[in-house]
Amino acid sequence: MGISQEKSGKIMDTVNGREERPFDFWHVLFGGAIAGGVAGVVVETALYPIDTIKTRLQAVRGGGKINLKGLYSGLRGNLVGVLPASAVFVGVYEPTKQKLLNSFPDNLSALAHLTAGAIGGAASSIIRVPTEVVKQRMQTGQFASAADAVQCIFVKEGFKGLYAGYGSFLLRDLPFDAIQFCIYEQLRIGYKLAARRELKDPENAIIGAFAGAITGAITTPLDVIKTRLMVQGPANEYKGIVDCVKTIVREEGTPAFFKGIGPRVLWISIGGSIFFSVLERTKKILAERRPVDHNSASFKLD
Repeated sequence: MGISQEKSGKIMDTVNGREERPFDFWHVLFGGAIAGGVAGVVVETALYPIDTIKTRLQAVRGGGKINLKGLYSGLRGNLVGVLPASAVFVGVYEPTKQKLLNSFPDNLSALAHLTAGAIGGAASSIIRVPTEVVKQRMQTGQFASAADAVQCIFVKEGFKGLYAGYGSFLLRDLPFDAIQFCIYEQLRIGYKLAARRELKDPENAIIGAFAGAITGAITTPLDVIKTRLMVQGPANEYKGIVDCVKTIVREEGTPAFFKGIGPRVLWISIGGSIFFSVLERTKKILAERRPVDHNSASFKLD
């Protein structure tokens, strides 16, 4: 049998991620925050050694060798920042995405995802940048503990030291967050349209890995710049983003901008797989606790 226009519209709304029930801003915000916090902690704990190797590869200048000891250095202190940062990101992303999807036509859903990802990244950067500064300096062996790192940075560099490389962080993470979440959401829309059902955890994981790998590869040069600016400390080898780029090109050549691309793509693809599957599973568990609307859309076509 054919599908009625009304039912077809409901299916498209469900596929595109529009709320079938009245939009509840606080529920979406807190649900997203919980799901994001859980997913962020799981990913960071599982993949921290790969991130450490990537950071050390990017930080070393010229042909220097990296140290493979202490690959979990700074993990506990980093989790203190990752949990709230991930919670803020998804907590802002989800209601922003819903609002934009409900305002934009279907053919602009990608713009809604891009915009929501960038806004979520900007909001969480207030927490993510100090966390990243402390983490990367511990990963490169500058400090033994997060507490020592924060105290020393604050004394020697002032409060602004905790936000070293903030501009380069935004330069990397705003497009990264926007592109990764847009690719992920758009692939899910296409897959759900083809499958005519909700996706299973392994399918979300595969889509998340693909989105992460693509985004990680194309943003590696921005990540190298961010890493160099964050780990330089009070020495101030680089005077800013432009000076950092010029110095790297002059001293090491353009291939240096792709240092650590292997572990970065590996880390982000595996991380995307874990993050998005945990995120969707947690969101589903939270959604099941909400009152059921028996008139909501489904993928059953009768």
